[in-house]
Amino acid sequence: MIFCSALLLASPAIAHDAEGAKPAQPLPDAALPAPLDRVLRDYEQAWRAGDAKALAGLFAEDAFILQSNQPPVRGRDAIERAYAGQGGSPLRLRALAYSVEGNVGYIIGAYTYGNNVGDTGKFTLTLKRADDGPWLIFSDMDNSNAPPRSR
Repeated sequence: MIFCSALLLASPAIAHDAEGAKPAQPLPDAALPAPLDRVLRDYEQAWRAGDAKALAGLFAEDAFILQSNQPPVRGRDAIERAYAGQGGSPLRLRALAYSVEGNVGYIIGAYTYGNNVGDTGKFTLTLKRADDGPWLIFSDMDNSNAPPRSR
């Protein structure tokens, strides 16, 4: 986060004045192979159901969740506790990019809720699998597209 903030401050070509600026066009979707797409669809389904146990089951035993304004959480049991009471809303995930090399991969994506137009936020998932088993989430980092609150 510090690196990203420093990059924005040091790179006027990236940062811009929101006043009078046109809204950014959404990045196009990336078509995922079925085993990776399953991770996103299962995540959406578990989130909509508010099912913390099912959500945690999508993660590796030693996984991390890195949510905005929260300390890191590590381990499937801790992830289940962290997700308890969350969810229950119509989450929609879309992939922007992905890559797989052997048994490690990632998905970079965007999310929104319900019938919202445009992306509410973005995420990165790092994935791993044992042998030819299912892809599991090793880390999930997300944050909102909303501008930072004034202090």
